[in-house]
Amino acid sequence: MITTRFAPSPTGHLHIGGLRTALYSYLHARAKNGKFLLRIEDTDTERNSKEALDGILEAFKWVGLEYDSPMLFQSERTPIYQQYAQKLLDSKHAYHCYLTKDELAAMRTQNKGANHANCSRKYRDFIGEVPKDIAPCVRIKAPLEGVISFEDGVKGNISFQASELDDFVILRSDGTPTYNFVVAIDDALSGITDIIRGDDHISNTPKQLLVYKALGFDIPRFYHIPMICNEQGKKLSKRDGALSVLEYRDSGVLPEALLNFLFKLGYGHGDKEIFSLQEMIECFDPHRINSNPSGCNFSKLYWLNAEYIKAMDNEKLAQLLNIENLKSTKSKTPTAEVFLDNFKGCADSCARSLLDINDETQEANSPKQTFLESAKKTTQTLESLSNERKNILLNELKTRVNDLISMRNAIAQILNTPLTLESENMDKSQQASYDKALYNKLFTQDTKAILEQALSQFIDKLQNATLNIDSTKSLIQEHANNIANTFAIKPSIFMQTLRLGLLGQKGGIDLGACLCILDKDESIKRIQNLIEFAETH
Repeated sequence: MITTRFAPSPTGHLHIGGLRTALYSYLHARAKNGKFLLRIEDTDTERNSKEALDGILEAFKWVGLEYDSPMLFQSERTPIYQQYAQKLLDSKHAYHCYLTKDELAAMRTQNKGANHANCSRKYRDFIGEVPKDIAPCVRIKAPLEGVISFEDGVKGNISFQASELDDFVILRSDGTPTYNFVVAIDDALSGITDIIRGDDHISNTPKQLLVYKALGFDIPRFYHIPMICNEQGKKLSKRDGALSVLEYRDSGVLPEALLNFLFKLGYGHGDKEIFSLQEMIECFDPHRINSNPSGCNFSKLYWLNAEYIKAMDNEKLAQLLNIENLKSTKSKTPTAEVFLDNFKGCADSCARSLLDINDETQEANSPKQTFLESAKKTTQTLESLSNERKNILLNELKTRVNDLISMRNAIAQILNTPLTLESENMDKSQQASYDKALYNKLFTQDTKAILEQALSQFIDKLQNATLNIDSTKSLIQEHANNIANTFAIKPSIFMQTLRLGLLGQKGGIDLGACLCILDKDESIKRIQNLIEFAETH
């Protein structure tokens, strides 16, 4: 039976490179009806973090990669490692070494330019009296000649000269085990048959092979996958848009989209772009993983995210827009940087027309009202809509935004009453205004009276109208044409003015849909607000 594993260290956030490795390991196991195990490599007690561990487990839960029990913690298995170290000592595959750090450093300095592998072997076959005041470490005996090779499922045959390996430490002088030793033991005892991991581990593989052979363990199959790079072929960074897995969640990315993106990032399977998790399982073969580094284009991620949003049932989408499903367990407000990184990577330019990024980042950093608090209010407003109005709203936005944060901001822009007249008694933080540039463009000395009259006449028509998508669109177009014929202005001028009154800005959803979503009373109130505003300015 195929058994794979993912073995993160709880010293930091889980990033997309690690998640891709976990995904490939998961797919390989599930494709063969095997097991997928999760092991926490937490032997670095000084750097371990409960927050990091919680984040890893939360990320797994969010993306839906279910692992088989039990989950192992290396920190709980030190006695096991010490027992196997003793076995190697007893079988003469390992030995006690009394070299101090200073002695080893001096030997390497003295042998500058020579093979440093030999510097550590003073006590390999030592005969005589050993130092009594030094606690020894334990070193494994590496072969002195020959070739150590293995067949990699991605990169082909990989070979190392035995002379390149030193007698590396497997047990420190304080009794704690080292990385390559415990990894080999845990993989063997867990029955791991196939190891999929980053190619930065290739240099560790010959050391682990020595442990397998010395202890008589079966050797697993290896698949070393290249790193994820930016489009310039350099190491991926946050500047390129790379975030931790939970930051993608908090920036409105769907787990299905993220897994789909990572699946295709380094795996070739024709021209098909959209894959469910089950489809990934059915077609996955680790031998088809690309052997060259993959350039990461985050616009593709947000394109995929938009496709998943478009295809999603509105009821499920409304549930996902609930605040509890997007915030971190630590209840931290996403930073302006996260928002900006997200929007910079958007493939769909419509997201910018629905959200003023500058204003939103100010809101995100505001001490008076966090972004999450604002979003909660939006959700409550959404829930108050009738099913018909909610469906119109979500259907309009599904074709215009590519992440849940942008959608929720768009809902706030549409449903929250953003337009209030300025008042000396009103706190400045509560004042809202119209897009000044658009207002000044529309309400000129020549057009101000015309537009006020046009809006008043539209209110009269709206009061007697029955609102549905088709009839409302016709109502707007007919009135815009009449105004154009009467006052010799373009129909688009009236439509822009109506949009300013309803939404306070240019761009956004279809005007007919907007009227249906807001309903008659709210639409009339907003149009009247604009008329009164124009009269006093």
